[in-house]
Amino acid sequence: MGKEVAEVKKILRQQMRQVLAEMGREEKEWSDRELVQRFLEHPKLAGANTVLLYYGVGQEIDTKELIQTLLDQGKTVCLPKCLPEHQMEARVITGLDQLEPDVYGIPAPKEGCPVLEREQVDLILVPGLCFDSRGNRLGQGGGYYDRYLEDYEGITIGLCREDFFQVNLPREPLDAWVRFVLTEEGQVWPMTQPME
Repeated sequence: MGKEVAEVKKILRQQMRQVLAEMGREEKEWSDRELVQRFLEHPKLAGANTVLLYYGVGQEIDTKELIQTLLDQGKTVCLPKCLPEHQMEARVITGLDQLEPDVYGIPAPKEGCPVLEREQVDLILVPGLCFDSRGNRLGQGGGYYDRYLEDYEGITIGLCREDFFQVNLPREPLDAWVRFVLTEEGQVWPMTQPME
């Protein structure tokens, strides 16, 4: 069963990446702006002092201006730093100049940036190729967030392009899920933990 689910997810990832690659620049830029705006307007963000964001690259949602906006608002902003064995940690940055490409070429906090314990992070913006109506996500396949979010009790939000929103994604027991999914149209609905 596990192998079947993994295979279905692999195929779905390929399909999603293909569709993303075919998105026009104007369509992507519009979608990115709308999704970032929905996130900035979310009431859970207003109450969060410490936020873990991700730096969108390639066809991911462009979060560069979002990072700067939250820094300007005085929030404590963290970005992930990948560690060996598919682990990750949150490191605090005070400016975009504190980022450098990691092993995957993704801008990540430099070594001197302080580590923030997971329990101190109020809200995490979780990346994903797509999400479903139960808050399940299809990530890039590395498992970094699945491990990091295990037993995390703070707020988790995923941004999902409307055209990529799924009714029911294949799920494995260790897959992370998010409490809120936002599309360009707004919030899909508050999430409860998916059934195994």
